[in-house]
Amino acid sequence: MRRLNVELAARSYPILIGRGLLDRADLLLERLRAPRVALVSNSTIGPIYAERFVGALEKHGVGVTTIVLPDGEAHKNWESLNRIHDAMLAARCDRSTTVVAFGGGVIGDLAGFAAATYQRGVPFIQVPTTLLSQVDSSVGGKTGINHARGKNMVGAFWQPQLVLADTDTLQTLPPRELSAGMAEVIKYGLIRDLPFLRWLEANMDGLMARDGELLAEAVERSCANKAEVVGADEFETATDGGRALLNLGHTFGHAIEAGMGYGEWLHGEAVAAGTMMATELSRRLGWLSAADVERVRKLLLRAGLPVTGPDLGVARYLDLMSHDKKVIAGSLRLILLKGLGQAVTHADAPPADVAAAIETCCHA
Repeated sequence: MRRLNVELAARSYPILIGRGLLDRADLLLERLRAPRVALVSNSTIGPIYAERFVGALEKHGVGVTTIVLPDGEAHKNWESLNRIHDAMLAARCDRSTTVVAFGGGVIGDLAGFAAATYQRGVPFIQVPTTLLSQVDSSVGGKTGINHARGKNMVGAFWQPQLVLADTDTLQTLPPRELSAGMAEVIKYGLIRDLPFLRWLEANMDGLMARDGELLAEAVERSCANKAEVVGADEFETATDGGRALLNLGHTFGHAIEAGMGYGEWLHGEAVAAGTMMATELSRRLGWLSAADVERVRKLLLRAGLPVTGPDLGVARYLDLMSHDKKVIAGSLRLILLKGLGQAVTHADAPPADVAAAIETCCHA
C-alpha cells in the first residue's frame, strides 16, 4: 500500500493507494466519528463492488445506510443532491454520521457536497473507483453540482477525512472511462512535472493495457502532484498560478460539456480537447513550438482521447467560457503553457488568438 498526505494543518488527511483496499474496512475505522456511515454510490458501480465493501464495514460493527443514484454527469444536479439528503433524513443520520463517496467523480462531488451541507457539515470519506476520481476529483475537497449555465457552479470546499483508492477497480473500467481518466494524469506532466510527462510517454502503452504496477505508479505520482498544489493553495485564492493551474484545458472543456449537454462528452474527453486548445493558444503566443503541440497531440491519441472539439461555433464557446469560475472582474484567466511542464495563469491572450485556437482545434 502506498501512502501520501495532503497537508492542510488540522484538515490534513491521508491518501491510501493499493490493491485489495475495498476489503480493508479497518482503514476507515479511526476516521469515523461514530460507527455509522451513509454510503453513496451509483447504479453502475454499486452492483459490482458495493456489497463487498459494505460487508467489510459491517464485519467491523459499522452500520451502513446505502444510497444508490443514477449514473452519469447528467445526474449531477439538485435532484440527486436532495435524494441524498432525503435518504439521510429518513435514516435519521446525525452529525456523527460519515458520508462515504463510493464511485467516480460525479459521486464524489455529489456526496461531498451533501456532506458539506447536511446539518451544516458532517464527516466525509472518498473511496474513488475510476481513474479520473483516483487521480483528481477525490483529492482536494472540491465538491458541487452542475448548473445549466456552467459546470460545478454550485458547491463547497469540503475536505475528506481519508481517500482510499483501490487500484483493482481500474481493471473493470470501460475503455472510454480509462481514457478519460488518463487526460487528468497527462495534465500533471504538462503543468508541472516534465519527468512524469516523459514517464507517461514511455509507459502509455502499458498503462492502457492496465498494467497494475504502472497504474498504481501513475495514481501515486498524480496524487502527489495534486496534494502538493492543494496544500499550498487550498481555496484557489492565489492570483498567479497556485491551484488554478490544475485547470489546464478545463475552461475550454467545461464549455464543451455544457454546450453538448452534460454526459454527452465525458469530463476527461472534454478536458483532452480543451488541452489541445490551450496548447494551440500557447503556440500562437510564442511559448510552444509546433513540435511541442504535436507531442501533446500524440500522447493524447495514444491514451485514446479526442484531440478536436465539437464545432459549437466560436461565439458559443466564448459565451460558455465567460461563465467560468476563473473569470474575475470580467477578465477570463486561462491556464496556458509557457513550456511543457510549466503552466501559467494568463488573462491577456488576444481574443483573435483565442478564437483561432478554438477554430483550429475544432477542424483539425
